[in-house]
Amino acid sequence: MDKKGNAVKYEYFDVTADIGFRAYGETLDEAFGNAALAMFEVMTDTSRIKPLIKRDIQLESEDEHALLYDWLSELLFIHDYEGLVFSQFGVKITPGDSNGFVLYSKIWGEKFEQSNHEVRDEVKAVTFHQMEIKKENGYMLQVILDT
Repeated sequence: MDKKGNAVKYEYFDVTADIGFRAYGETLDEAFGNAALAMFEVMTDTSRIKPLIKRDIQLESEDEHALLYDWLSELLFIHDYEGLVFSQFGVKITPGDSNGFVLYSKIWGEKFEQSNHEVRDEVKAVTFHQMEIKKENGYMLQVILDT
């Protein structure tokens, strides 16, 4: 909780030459959505992103850590390839057919325009370094981004 009593969605922590964050959620789905929001907040002010373009994403990975890595990497790929930024994330994670996990997501955003969007840090890659997923009164996801 923040000072006003609101649930904290994410926070940043110091990492040499990179950016680390911890995303929170009552459910794993919510925490994954907040992790995506934290990543895009590194790049620009997400409060200025309008939900004009919708994308559907489906991913399957062998475990939750790989799923988190694949999820953020897929969003970064869409950003790099199509020039889109996102601010709304609907995420549903289910068990996969072969012991893994499947993520279904609907995301909303728009084309990045320097005239409308603040330019912050460039995210080059998602890393597995110090990645954590903890379940204690909800979920905490820790991620380090290569910037």
